[in-house]
Formats: sequence, C-alpha cells, structure tokens
Amino acid sequence: MRLTAKQVTWLKVALHLAGLLPFLWLFWAANQGYFSADPAKDIQHFTGRMALKFLLATLLVTPLARYAKQPLLIRTRRLLGLWCFTWATLHLTSYTLLELGINNLTLLGQELITRPYLTLGAISWLILLALAATSTQWAQRKMGRRWQQLHNFIYLVAILAPIHYLWSVKILSPQPLLYAATAIVLLAWRYKKFRQWWR
Repeated sequence: MRLTAKQVTWLKVALHLAGLLPFLWLFWAANQGYFSADPAKDIQHFTGRMALKFLLATLLVTPLARYAKQPLLIRTRRLLGLWCFTWATLHLTSYTLLELGINNLTLLGQELITRPYLTLGAISWLILLALAATSTQWAQRKMGRRWQQLHNFIYLVAILAPIHYLWSVKILSPQPLLYAATAIVLLAWRYKKFRQWWR
C-alpha cells in the first residue's frame, strides 16, 4: 500500500521531532552534568553523529522510495537534508565555541588548515551550506540543470564526512566504522549513476 499525502505529512512531523528532541536532550544533559570529564568533546561528537545520521537518512530516501514503490517519500528528502545541515552547523559551532573559545575565534582558520580532518569537515559543511541555501523550489527553477549538478555534491559529503569522523577519533571504535560502512552501501546502491557519469 502506498503512502498518502496525509501520511507523509505526519511522517514529516515525526522527522521534525527526530531532529528537535535530541537537541532538547543535549541541552538538558549538559545542564544536568551527564557528560564525561570532557563535555566539550561529548557535545561535538553527539552533534557530529546526528549530522551523519541525517545525512545517511537523506541518501536512503531515493532508493527506499524506488524499491519500496513509495514515490511520496521523496517529499521528506529536503527536510532531512536541512536537519543534516542544522546539526552540522551545531557541530561546527560547538567545536568553535567549546574547543577554541569565543575569544579565540581567529584560531579557527589556522586549525582548519593545519588539521586535515578539520579541513574535510569544513569542506563538507560548506557544501551542505550551498545545498541548504538552494533547497527551495524557487532556486531549483532558477538554476535549472545546474541545480541537480550542485546537489549531486551530496555524494562527496557522504565520502568526506565519514572520513572526517574516522580521522577525528583517537581510539577507533565500531561506531565510526558503522557510519562509514553505511555510507559505502548507500553510495554503492547508486553505482549505475556513477558509471554513467564516468562514461
């Protein structure tokens, strides 16, 4: 049975809650002192993982809509992408303010240059910024064919963001490997598209 427009609307509400409630929990947990001895790192990792989750969910929409024969699922892709950008922005903000400090913002540029994993993260964020800024139907009509070319850069983010996560952890654990493996599967799912581009 195919989803109806009304069901998709309720699904969007659920996805908004999935994006908002973790932020409320993060704020509450920080105030209650539920983090480790290094809460700044905990917050950075939490926000980064949330951004990755929404990135992977965004990439999952198209194959899920195609193979499950649920075309209306495509309507949730923009929402998921915007939540991915929101959490990526929170991730960058938490690093800038909690790691460097509000009085040392000039160090950010130096850090992005001298630490390669931060460079990958910054590139990913800039791409997501461009995608979020052009996510409206008006931008899609205005840009025409270039809109799709730009939004194909989400696949580059799907490569850079998991590498950024793997590179940033001091002790390798199953979690970043799981995110990387999921990204590889979702990209491999599109091998026909990539093969056409290669040709």
